[in-house]
Amino acid sequence: MSKKNNYSYVGIAFIILVFGIIFVPKIIDRINNNDITREESRSKNVTNVDSSKMLKSDLAYLEINGKPKKVPEFSFTNQDGKIISNNDYLGKVYVVEFFFTTCPTICPIMNRNLVEIQNEFDDFENFGVASFSITPDIDTPEVLKAYAQRYGITNPNWHLMTGDEEGIYKLANEGFNLYTAKDDTVEGGFEHSGNFALIDKEGFIRSRRDNFGNPLIFYNGLIPEEQGEDEDGIPQEITILKEDIAKLLKE
Repeated sequence: MSKKNNYSYVGIAFIILVFGIIFVPKIIDRINNNDITREESRSKNVTNVDSSKMLKSDLAYLEINGKPKKVPEFSFTNQDGKIISNNDYLGKVYVVEFFFTTCPTICPIMNRNLVEIQNEFDDFENFGVASFSITPDIDTPEVLKAYAQRYGITNPNWHLMTGDEEGIYKLANEGFNLYTAKDDTVEGGFEHSGNFALIDKEGFIRSRRDNFGNPLIFYNGLIPEEQGEDEDGIPQEITILKEDIAKLLKE
């Protein structure tokens, strides 16, 4: 082999050695500092996935004019005399009802069903209930406290709230679309929905879809789970409400 060829091999070896000394430590340093781009690591399809979207359940959003309906702002006094607002429920999955403590008809059924749900999710600190009294002049914090004790309400995130009557009725009829009105012709003097609304951790109203693909919107709170169905053959919805609460808790 000629001296010329020997010089050529020596030159190539020298270049490789210099490249290794200069660039290999830099590459190792970038790897150690997680500075390799997604394209360089060839993991774009894996690392570019939004993990929060992966956790979303199949529950629908109630949409108004094409936008998901969010719980409006509210601020009322609970059974412990504390001011509770919608912000206190952020990060929690919760069920909403409108009731009154002297209700002789549907409220006792609704709240027994809610206590059953409360007990089902007893181990979840991010589950709660929001109960708004439609007779705030009667349902003082002291009255609500006694009512909670009578029904076995123990969840610290279950707030029975009282306050401005006009604000509560507006919240029911416009905020949640849960009908509430005074009516002297009905037993108890008030007419209100026996449905529950389900709210996710971000404050959006959620529900499963019906057989036609439309949001169920609300859950019937008037039929106990063990009853199965009412006298008209309408099935109870406490079971599916429990299932959907569990889905939202995983989001």
